[in-house]
Amino acid sequence: MNIKRFIVAIVMVLFCTVPAFASYVDTFTRDNDIKCALELLECVGAQEVFDNLEENTVKIAFYDLSQISYNYGNHFAINSEDSMGNRYILVNSKYRNASPEEIACIIAHESFHKLKVATLEEETLATEKEAHYWGILKDEDKDYEYSPLLARLDGLVELSDASDENNNLIKEKIKRNAFYREQLAIR
Repeated sequence: MNIKRFIVAIVMVLFCTVPAFASYVDTFTRDNDIKCALELLECVGAQEVFDNLEENTVKIAFYDLSQISYNYGNHFAINSEDSMGNRYILVNSKYRNASPEEIACIIAHESFHKLKVATLEEETLATEKEAHYWGILKDEDKDYEYSPLLARLDGLVELSDASDENNNLIKEKIKRNAFYREQLAIR
C-alpha cells in the first residue's frame, strides 16, 4: 500500500467516525450509501464539494433516471431542480451497489453544476473534478466490480493524466460527445 493510501485510510478512521459529521451529511441525504460517499469526500478534504452542495441547498438520492426520461436511463446522475425550485442530485439507481468511492466521484461531479443549463466550461470543470477525486479515492489494492461507471472513472483519470495546459483531453472528449454537443449547443 502506498503512503497516500495509508494516510487516507488513517484520516478516514480518525475523522469519519465523528458523530458530529454524521449529522452534517444528514442535511444532504437520508441514504446510508450516499452518506458513506459524502464521508469519504469529507475525509479527503473535498470542502469545495460541500461548499457547492450548501450553496445550492442540494439534496442527494438514488433514483431510477429512466422514470424521468427514457434517454436518462443510462446516465450516471443528474443535477436537477423540481417545480418548487429545490435542487437535487439524482444518482442513477443502477449504481446503488457501486463502491462509496465511485458514488463520491459522481456526487463531486454533479456538485459543480450550478447553472440551469450547463456550459462546456462547467461540464469540463465538473468532469475534471470527478477525475481528480477518483485519483484520490481509488484504492489500488481493492477489486472494484466492473461497471460502465468504473470504466468511465478510470478513463477520465487517464485523460486527465495525459492532458496539459495546451491540450485538455477531457474537454475535447466532451466536445466530441453527441449528447453534450446537443445539450451544450457545441458546433
